Amino acid sequence: MATMAMKAQFEASADAVWGIVRDFGRPDKFIAAVESSRLEGSGVGARRILGFGGAEVVEQLDAFDDKARSLTYSIVSAPLPMEGYSATMRVREAGKGRCELEWSCRFTPKGASEADVVKIIEGVYTAGFEGIRKLVS
Repeated sequence: MATMAMKAQFEASADAVWGIVRDFGRPDKFIAAVESSRLEGSGVGARRILGFGGAEVVEQLDAFDDKARSLTYSIVSAPLPMEGYSATMRVREAGKGRCELEWSCRFTPKGASEADVVKIIEGVYTAGFEGIRKLVS
C-alpha cells in the first residue's frame, strides 16, 4: 500500500475553507474536472457519483468531524489504476486569517506504477487546491 499527502496554504480562515470542503456532495465547486456530482444518502455512508469525461467515479464518506474540520472518503468504484483508495481532507488554522488544507491518501496501484498513480492523484489535488483558492480569494 502506498501513501501520499499534499498541503496548501490559504489566505482565508479555516472555517471558510472547511465550508467548501465539508460539502461532500459538491466537489464540482472546486475541482474543475468534475463535470457532474450527485449525492446519494447523507452523513457517514453517503455516496457521491462524480462524472469525469464520460466516466463515473463513486466515492463514499467514511468519517466526518465538523469540530476537527476533517473528513475521510474512499473510492467505491472508478476506472482508475488503483484499489483501496482512502483519503482524508483536514483543514487547520495557520495563523491570523490563514489556514492549511492537508489532503492525504493511501492506495494500492493496480495495472500502473505507483509513480503513475501518484501523478494522477497529484493532478486532482492540485486542481482542488486551485479551485478552493479561487473561491476564497
